[in-house]
Amino acid sequence: MRISIVSANVSPLAEPGEPGWCGQAVRVAELADALAASGHQVSVLARRDDPARPATVEPRPGLTIRHLDGGPAAPLSQERLVATVPELAGRLEQLWQAERPELVHAHHWTSGLTVGAAVRDVGAAMVQTFHSLAGIGPDVGPAGRASAERAVARSADRVVALSEDELFSLVQRRAPRSRVRVVPAGIDTEAWRPDGPSLRRAERPRLLTLAGPAAEGGVDEAVEALHGVSGAELYVAGGPSAERAGDDPDLARLCALARRVGVDRRVRFLGAVGRDDVPRLVRSCNVLVSAPRQESSGTAALEAMACGRAVVATVGGLRDAVVDQVTGVQVLPGRPAELAAAVRGVLADPGTCSGFGIAGRDRATSRFARQRVVESITEVYREALAERATADADGVASG
Repeated sequence: MRISIVSANVSPLAEPGEPGWCGQAVRVAELADALAASGHQVSVLARRDDPARPATVEPRPGLTIRHLDGGPAAPLSQERLVATVPELAGRLEQLWQAERPELVHAHHWTSGLTVGAAVRDVGAAMVQTFHSLAGIGPDVGPAGRASAERAVARSADRVVALSEDELFSLVQRRAPRSRVRVVPAGIDTEAWRPDGPSLRRAERPRLLTLAGPAAEGGVDEAVEALHGVSGAELYVAGGPSAERAGDDPDLARLCALARRVGVDRRVRFLGAVGRDDVPRLVRSCNVLVSAPRQESSGTAALEAMACGRAVVATVGGLRDAVVDQVTGVQVLPGRPAELAAAVRGVLADPGTCSGFGIAGRDRATSRFARQRVVESITEVYREALAERATADADGVASG
C-alpha cells in the first residue's frame, strides 16, 4: 500500500527538549517505521519547522520523510499553523499529482484541514487522527477549532480514536460513528521490557512522571501528592532541567510549588530525556505517576507497564491502558490527596506493586504491542479505501 502520513504541526524527527516537540512526533515516527517494516511504501510529509531540517530523509527501505515549506521555518502556534494551510495544501497536491498515494493519514486537526484541501483531486482515501480535541482539558486552541474538527471528521473516510474516551468525545462532536475506529498507540514491547539496564537509585522509593512542565501534564498534582508520600522521591522527565527554571515560567511554577509544599529536596527535574534513555529511567522507578488533565493515548503508562512497573494514573484516555486494581490504580484528575493515597497504598504492599507490574506487562504485550496495532491500523486503511471507492463509484453513477 502507498501511504502518505501528514504531520503539519510537528516533525517526526523532532527530539525531546526541542520547541514544539510532543508525543505526537514519537507516535508518527514509530507508526511510519512499523508500517514500512511491514512492507508498505510510506512517505511522511511534515512542515519544515527548523531551517536545519533536511528536505528528504530515508531512515529505512520503504520509508521517506520529507519536509515541506509552509510559513516560517519555526515552531508555530495553532493560529499561525492555520494560516499555512493553503500553501501546504498546494505543495501536497503538487507532490501527490506526481507521486499519487493510495491513502493519506492526517495527524492533528491542522493536518486534517491541509489534507482535506488537497486529497480529493488526487483520488486518495483519507484517515484522520486528532491526538487531542478542542475544549477537553486546557487544550482549547483558536476560535473555530471545534467546528474545523467537526468538518474534518465528517470529510474523512475513517477517523482513528486513540481511546474509548476519545471515541465518546468524537461522537459528541457529531463525528459519524460508523466511520470511527479505536486503535491505541502501539509500543515496542522488546525495547520496553522488565529486564534491561536501569539507573541506580537509593533505598527510598522512586516515583516517576514523564511529562513536560505545562499545567496540562499533571506534574503539579504529582508534586503536591509527594507531600503525602513520606520518604519517597519524585523524578520528572520532560521539558527543561531545573537549572533553567528562570527561563521557563512553567518550570519556575513547579519549583515554587515544590518549595511551598516542602518537597523541593525530594524532587528532581531532569529536563528532556532522550528516548533511548527513558527505558532505563522507567526501570529504576517503583511507580509511574501519570496525572495529565488531558491524555488521548496513555503511551507513558503503557511503556511503564511493559517494563513491569505499577502505574497510578488519572482516568480519561488512560482508562484503556490502566485497569484499576489490576495493572495499577486510577484516580480522578486534579485530586493530589487521592493521588498520594493511591501511591501510598501501592508502595505499602510489595506484593501488590509486583503484581501490578506483572499484569501490566501481560496487558501491554497482549493488547498494545506495535505489530498488533499495525495490523489494526492497516485494517482501518482497507476500510477507508473501500469507502472511498464506493463514494467515487456513486459519484460516477450519479453524474
